[in-house]
Amino acid sequence: MTEVTDTKINAAIPAAGEEEGGRRGRRGNRGGERGGRGKRTEGRDGEDNGEIQKPVYIGRVSKTVKGGKRFSIAALVVVGDGKGRVGYGKGKAKEVQDAMRKAQDQARRNMVRVPLREGRTIHHDVFGKFGAGKVHLRSAPPGTGIIAGGPMRAVFEALGVSDVVGKSLGSSNPHNMVRATMAALLDTSSPRTIAARRNKKVTDIVDRPSADIA
Repeated sequence: MTEVTDTKINAAIPAAGEEEGGRRGRRGNRGGERGGRGKRTEGRDGEDNGEIQKPVYIGRVSKTVKGGKRFSIAALVVVGDGKGRVGYGKGKAKEVQDAMRKAQDQARRNMVRVPLREGRTIHHDVFGKFGAGKVHLRSAPPGTGIIAGGPMRAVFEALGVSDVVGKSLGSSNPHNMVRATMAALLDTSSPRTIAARRNKKVTDIVDRPSADIA
């Protein structure tokens, strides 16, 4: 029989090698190791690849088996280019860096393009749902900023959205919130796409300057 437990980020990162060494001996290095790894990974990749990487969740998973417990790290990461492309990925490994790398690689493979209005906000209000996670996203005028928290903010920042209002209406589980937000973004359509579906011109379905309908 196995038992799986999940803890918050404060206890997750330093416990990668806990089963081999004493807790008291490693306690002195935990704070510096956690902060250094997070900043170094995001900063280096951002400079080299031009990507925006946002760690959403890092947790320690403890699995009880015959002979003791086995620890591993689970990571959820959002990756985007800041220009309308974004993706998310999950990774699991015995070390934080390996879990983050796996999550980043999966996020790059899952990147999708989202139509944006003026390159700063979504075209229309939209709902998104995944499991128990439910979100409501609203377009916003210039200067509004990102009014959203937690996993939703990470997705918007990686996507390159600067003005949007997001509200979580369901579960606060980060995995469900990220997937619900992605489902909502994939459900958005630009006026150009809708006009093509209906075999009409863009000016026939909207009444605003052409600069806003790309």
